[in-house]
Amino acid sequence: MMQSSWAFEDFAAGQVFESQGRTITETDLVLFAGWSWDANPVHTDAVAQSDGRFGGRIAHGLLGMSVAMGLASRLGVFEGCSVALLGVDEWRFHAPIRPGDTVRVRVEILEARRTSSGATGVLDRRFTLLDQDDRVVQEGRIGLLVSARS
Repeated sequence: MMQSSWAFEDFAAGQVFESQGRTITETDLVLFAGWSWDANPVHTDAVAQSDGRFGGRIAHGLLGMSVAMGLASRLGVFEGCSVALLGVDEWRFHAPIRPGDTVRVRVEILEARRTSSGATGVLDRRFTLLDQDDRVVQEGRIGLLVSARS
């Protein structure tokens, strides 16, 4: 169900939303290293990493999480009703993301419950970040406080 304005009442456990893909580039790694100050060689040194554990550079784990959040925002279902991010739980990094990989996010509503005020609700959401081969590279839960209509 795609609509122009979502609110708490429109969400229910079991709903699944899947984003478009986004290719992770060399530039993404360089820019993320620059603004995060995380210049670990596993992300920044192609020569040293060619013989390393991963056979080349990999994306920062938090770059993957950030892209997952960005892809979820492009779905158009959470932006208009979002009040506050409540937390990230049980986030796991299952496989490396490499420059050239194309990732997409699947967001499943695990639970939707109204707050005691009635003006908002809490969405317990499972994020699954998948690569171009449908391999789960990252996953976890991200709670969101959303506005209600009534």
